[in-house]
Amino acid sequence: MIVPARRPEFGIPELAVMSNVVNPEPESTTLNTEIEMPTLDPATELEQPSPESTSTPETAATEATPLDADATPTPVALAAEPEAVISAAEPSAVEESFADMNEDFSAALEAFEREQAAEAAAVEAYGDKVVSGTVLKQTEKFLVVDVGLKSEGLVPLEQVTDHTGAIKFNPGDVIEVVIEREEPEGGYLVSYEKAQRLRVWDTIEKAANDKIPVIGTVVGRVKGGLTVDIGMKAFLPGSQLEIRPVRNLDGYLGQQIEVRVIKLNKKRGNVVVSRKELLEEEQNSKRSATMEHLEEGSILTGTVKNLTDYGAFVDLGGIDGLLHITDMSWGRLTHPRDLVNVADEIQVKVLKFDKDKQRVSLGFKQLTPDPWLDASERYPIGAKVHGRILSVTDYGAFVELEQGIEGLVHLSEMTWSKRLKHPSKLVKPGDMVDTVVLSVNPSDRRISLGMKQLLDNPWENLIEKYPAGTQVEGRVRNLTDFGAFIEIEDGIDGLVHVSNLSWTKRVKHPSEIVKKGEKVKAVVLGVEPQNRRLSLGIKQLQPDVWETFFATHRVGDVVHGKVLRTAQFGAFVEIAEGVEGLCHVSEAGDEPGAKLEQNAEHEFKIIKINVEEKKVGLSLRSIGHEASRAQVEQYKKDVHKQPVSSSTTTLGDLLNWRKEQDQK
Repeated sequence: MIVPARRPEFGIPELAVMSNVVNPEPESTTLNTEIEMPTLDPATELEQPSPESTSTPETAATEATPLDADATPTPVALAAEPEAVISAAEPSAVEESFADMNEDFSAALEAFEREQAAEAAAVEAYGDKVVSGTVLKQTEKFLVVDVGLKSEGLVPLEQVTDHTGAIKFNPGDVIEVVIEREEPEGGYLVSYEKAQRLRVWDTIEKAANDKIPVIGTVVGRVKGGLTVDIGMKAFLPGSQLEIRPVRNLDGYLGQQIEVRVIKLNKKRGNVVVSRKELLEEEQNSKRSATMEHLEEGSILTGTVKNLTDYGAFVDLGGIDGLLHITDMSWGRLTHPRDLVNVADEIQVKVLKFDKDKQRVSLGFKQLTPDPWLDASERYPIGAKVHGRILSVTDYGAFVELEQGIEGLVHLSEMTWSKRLKHPSKLVKPGDMVDTVVLSVNPSDRRISLGMKQLLDNPWENLIEKYPAGTQVEGRVRNLTDFGAFIEIEDGIDGLVHVSNLSWTKRVKHPSEIVKKGEKVKAVVLGVEPQNRRLSLGIKQLQPDVWETFFATHRVGDVVHGKVLRTAQFGAFVEIAEGVEGLCHVSEAGDEPGAKLEQNAEHEFKIIKINVEEKKVGLSLRSIGHEASRAQVEQYKKDVHKQPVSSSTTTLGDLLNWRKEQDQK
C-alpha cells in the first residue's frame, strides 16, 4: 500500500511503498518492505516531468526514487516481475492503491511547477525595479534581507560598508535593493549599489551633461584612486584629486569633497568623477582677479601652501609666489618653519613679478624697517647688552640681540684663560648671556661682542704681583718646539723659551729638560699685560757659568781642557764645568790636518772670546811656541834678577831656559 507524506516546504508528497516479497516457504506470511522517497531539493524539483506526462504505477514509483546510472535498483515489489509478487490483497485493491498514488504525485508536481513558474515570473517582473526589504541578519559574506519572496535576499557586505569598514544597516532597518538572480545555494542575490544607481542615475546624468558639481564622501581606496559616494559609488582617479600630484591618498578617506562627473556608462553602471577640474577652474578665476592688481611693490595677503628648505610658496589667489628664506627675516633662519607654517595667512610684499613666466618673488621682512640702519646708535661700543645664544661654532658663538640683529662672541673674547678650546664648553644654544659691544659694522651687518670684559682681568695687576726676578712654581701644561708653557695660576700661563732652559746644554726640544704635567720652578723674566705674555726662565735658578768664566778669563790665558766631541772643522773642548770652547782644526797642531782625539786632555790657549754669543776659541798649536805669562815672569826673575821688559826677552832665550829647567 502506498502512503503519501507531504513536505511542508513545497507540498510534494513523500511516498512510502509497501510491497510483498516472494517467500520461498509456501506456508509463510507475506513480507512488507518499506522504501521512503528522497526529499527533492530545488534543483531536482526543476527537472521533474510536466503534469501532462502520463505515468504508470511502475514509472511513478521509479521516478519517485532517483538512482545513479551505476546503482543497483532496490528490489521493490512494483519493479518485480508479476510472477514473483504474491499479494495478500485482492488484485483490484492493489490497482486502486497505485492509482491513488499516481494522482497525488501528479498533483504535487503540478503544484510545485506552478509555484516555481510564479516565483520566476515574479523575479522577472521586478527587472531593474527598486524594491524595499527588511534587514534580518548579517552573515560572514552577506546581509540577509526579507524582500517578500519565497527565499531571502542576499546583499554582499562590500556594498553596504562605509570607509571605516562598518556596516551601514542593522537588523530591522529598511533597505532598497534590486533583485538580480536566484543563487544555486539558495536565496536571491540582490544589489544595494544597483538600487542606488537607479535612484540617482538621472540626477548624476543631468549633473554630467550640465557640468554641475556634486558633493560626495570618500569611502574607500582602490587601485589608481579613490571611491566616492555621490549617491552611488563613483571612481575618482588619483590624478584627478588635486592640481599637484598627491602621494598620500589615504588622508582623504571620510572627507566630503566637491567633484564633477566626467564619464559615465549606464549599461555598466560606471561613473568617473574629477576634483581637479573644479580646482583648476577656481584657480583660473582667482588668477584673473589677482593679475589685475599684481605689481611690484604691492602688499598682498596670501596663504602658505608649501614649505621647502629654501623658502615657502604662498598662494596669492590663483597664482603662487615664492617667499625665499633670505627675504623672510632680517635675522637668520635655519628653516622657513621657524617663522611660518602651512595654511598660515600672511601679508607679503611683491619684490619682483615676471608676467610672461608668471613668476612672483615675495618678501616678508621688507614690511618692517631694516634694524641695521641705526644699529650704531642703538648699540654703542662699550654698551652692556643681553641676548640669546643662537648657534655655536668652532670659533665662537652667535648672540641674537633682537630680531634681525646678531653679534659674534669670538672664542678669544669669552674668557681671559687661554685654556678654552671650544665655545661649547662655556655656552650652548638657547642660553641667555650678558655681553659687551666691542665693535659695530652696519654695512657688513656685524657686531663684535665680548664676555670676558665683564670679568676681572687677571693680567692687569700681574706686574705688581709677579715683578721680574720673582721665583714662581707651576705645572707644565704644554710643550712646543720653541718652549714650555707653565701655568702659575688659573688662566695665567707663562712661557719658558727653549733658550732659557739650561745655561750649558744646547736644548733642541723642551722635553729634554721638562715633562708635561710635572711641577717646576721658574723665574719671572718679564710681563706684557697688553699682549697677555709672561716670560719665564728655568736656567736662571742657577748661576750663569759663562758669566763666571768670562769674569776670570781673557784672551791669551792657558787653560786645561778635555776633548768632548770632534767634527771635521775641529773639536769641542770642556774648559770648565758647563763651558765649552772650540779648537779649530787649523789650531790643532803644527802639521796640516792634525786632529785631536776624543777624551784627550791638553793645555789650550784662549785665542778668542765672544761674550754675547758665549763662544770661546782655543789653540793647541800656540802652546808649543809660546809660554804662559807666569813662565815669562819666572824667567825674568831667575835670569835677570830684576824686572825686565818683555820686549827684551826673545823666544829663544825662553826656550833655552825651559830646557834647563826640564833637565834639573
